[in-house]
Amino acid sequence: MHIVQRMAAGAVLIGAGLGVVGAGVAFAQAPGTRAPSVTVAPVEPISVTRGKSGEVTVHFRVAPGFHINSNTPKSEFLIPTALKLEAPTDIAISKVTYPAGKDMSFPFAPDEKLNVYTGDFDVTLMVRPLQSVMPSKYAIHGMLKYQACDNAACYPPKQVPVDFQVKVLKGATASGSNPAQSPHAHR
Repeated sequence: MHIVQRMAAGAVLIGAGLGVVGAGVAFAQAPGTRAPSVTVAPVEPISVTRGKSGEVTVHFRVAPGFHINSNTPKSEFLIPTALKLEAPTDIAISKVTYPAGKDMSFPFAPDEKLNVYTGDFDVTLMVRPLQSVMPSKYAIHGMLKYQACDNAACYPPKQVPVDFQVKVLKGATASGSNPAQSPHAHR
């Protein structure tokens, strides 16, 4: 039993020593606090006719007490928030639109305004199946890349997966009439 107690005490001392060494690296995280995160709401499947475009809106939420750089941060040294998607062949993703960020200053740089997202924000994009795509359901996969910060520090960049389905529809077929034909009856 003494050996187990000594081993446990040694583990506590080793753990405490690592905590002191690691304190400089993760000074913004105290025991029991939540790690910064961005979550994505489930994306509703979209139905789009071949050759036509459809809009998809992806809803994100930044955890309370944190902010992330906008898609267009004010400094080249800041990591922008970026949505990268992979679509099947013959389905085009275009016009990815990010919201305008909010200019805010923080205690770690009170004289500098950063362009950030906080709370809820949406990213919209256009999905366009080419005319040659077979009608079916297709999965779109991707990642939102971001760097979260709180009022004291920034954390390592992270990614959150983004997935949704596109149902490609065949579209309307031409009617039986031929508009180039004369409407007069021929005998």
